[in-house]
Amino acid sequence: MAIAGMILANNPGSWSFVYPPLLHAEWHGFTPTDWVFPAFLFISGTAMAFSFAKYQNPPSEIPPFQRGARGDNSPQSPTSSVYWQLGRRCLVLFLLGLFLNGLSIFLTGFPNFDFSQIRILGVLQRISLAYWVGAIAVLNLKRRGLWIFSALVLLGYWAIMTLIPVPGFGAGDLSPEGNVAAYIDRLILTTDHLYLQGQFDPEGLLSTFPAVITLILGYLTGDWLRQQKPPEDPPQILSTASLGLVQFGLMGIVSGALWGVLFPINKQLWTSSYVLYSAGWTLLIFALCYELIEVRNIRRWSFPFQVMGLNALFVFVASGVIVRILHRTKIGTGDDAVSTYAWLYKNLFEPWAGSWNGSLFFAIANLLIWGLILYLMYRQRWFIKL
Repeated sequence: MAIAGMILANNPGSWSFVYPPLLHAEWHGFTPTDWVFPAFLFISGTAMAFSFAKYQNPPSEIPPFQRGARGDNSPQSPTSSVYWQLGRRCLVLFLLGLFLNGLSIFLTGFPNFDFSQIRILGVLQRISLAYWVGAIAVLNLKRRGLWIFSALVLLGYWAIMTLIPVPGFGAGDLSPEGNVAAYIDRLILTTDHLYLQGQFDPEGLLSTFPAVITLILGYLTGDWLRQQKPPEDPPQILSTASLGLVQFGLMGIVSGALWGVLFPINKQLWTSSYVLYSAGWTLLIFALCYELIEVRNIRRWSFPFQVMGLNALFVFVASGVIVRILHRTKIGTGDDAVSTYAWLYKNLFEPWAGSWNGSLFFAIANLLIWGLILYLMYRQRWFIKL
């Protein structure tokens, strides 16, 4: 669902005609689109609870129905090869993000292009760094340690962003140019390598640390869920596990909203309040999915999302490549030339659906085309992973 949301929100027919729920909040605030990225990190952490299970729980913490053939499932210590494999995967992910940024420059400037102003960070780079730091924390800290680490990072980020003065702006300035995270990015990366060569990068270095906590909260959710025994018969209302997820979700929403009074909910700054608030909504949606799929065995509706999730990395990178090509290739000559992307929207969607609905239907059609491609890959059992 998260990867489908990314593709839908990233590819309207025209950015001049996008319904508000499909746009990020301009600065402070929260829209459905602001849920998508943290949901992807959160669920990556949830999956980590299962893939890293053999390194984590002592026998007493694993329910009997989840223990292996030996009956103990004693935790293993991660070897150096585990860290090397983790580092390799995260490095490849980071380089894929850098490749997409470089492709934009290459296509825009061809045959004359200059990579001296390539943006270093981005969505894939943030996923890479957050997964790397989060995985190391998960492999080396017990459950209690992860809670303490998460609290320290969120409180520390709040303190840094509100108490440390920025030259020319002072302390507590949360504007795009005056916040501490932007100042650090300008200092380390320089403006040539920030988003649009501006004063601020929405996937900056400092704000990656609270993004790590989004992933760890997902891990803690998955770790808790592994210990819940599924009910033998579907309950009348909600299973115990689903009810727990709902309770945690409401706690996240309320605590995030309250913290937001002092430290505004802001996706681009990835504020501590945003971490809790977005995690709360993810937990509510996750509770619904868990109840329908795992408890009540109502699964057919989820099949398209399952297909997309099995090749999430491929579809994100491939769709990014195609949209960049469509934006930077032209149809027509001289002053009448328009990008292929704009031509498709204006000729295939806007004439019959209008500007606003045409832009939305363009995004939906793009999502459906990629869904079909992924379904064909699924039928062939082609799963591309790092």
